[in-house]
Amino acid sequence: MSQLLERDGEILDAGTIRFERLLPGPVERVWAFLTESEKRKLWLAAGDFELKPGGKTTLFFQHKNLSAKRGTPPDEYKKMDEEGGGFDGEVLRCEAPRLLVITWGEKRSSEVTFELTPQTNGEVLLTLTHTRLDREGMKSVGPGWHTHLGVLAERLQGREPENFWATLQQVRAHYGKKFH
Repeated sequence: MSQLLERDGEILDAGTIRFERLLPGPVERVWAFLTESEKRKLWLAAGDFELKPGGKTTLFFQHKNLSAKRGTPPDEYKKMDEEGGGFDGEVLRCEAPRLLVITWGEKRSSEVTFELTPQTNGEVLLTLTHTRLDREGMKSVGPGWHTHLGVLAERLQGREPENFWATLQQVRAHYGKKFH
């Protein structure tokens, strides 16, 4: 757990949080995990993306499928864990395989930017920036992205992720101190 929390999201302002993760490359492989439904569902959510400005995005979350190590979701996520749920959005920018900007949420009220930067050692720096968040959104997406990015890192390293819900609960408690 301590290693997991060494890479907190950085709060840039009241409505923006940024995460950086070094991931095993090459950049095209990481890009595929961001943009291809079958790969993205292993760490975040399934759904098709039209990879062009103005293209439609669909995200369908089924957290019960993120790890073989099942656990009990928090009460507010029980229905989503059992039935799944999601939303549509829009691609705002797409410069494959380095930059993807999408709207986030049912009302498309916030934006997520994924930037991939190849490193000289074969790794890829993923910088994820989520903007235009209100206070409640910040409290939700901070621990959520932190946990999902941990699942992505495990998948890219060929390892089975820990129980998503147990990890999220630990991360939420940690981030709760940041958002008091």
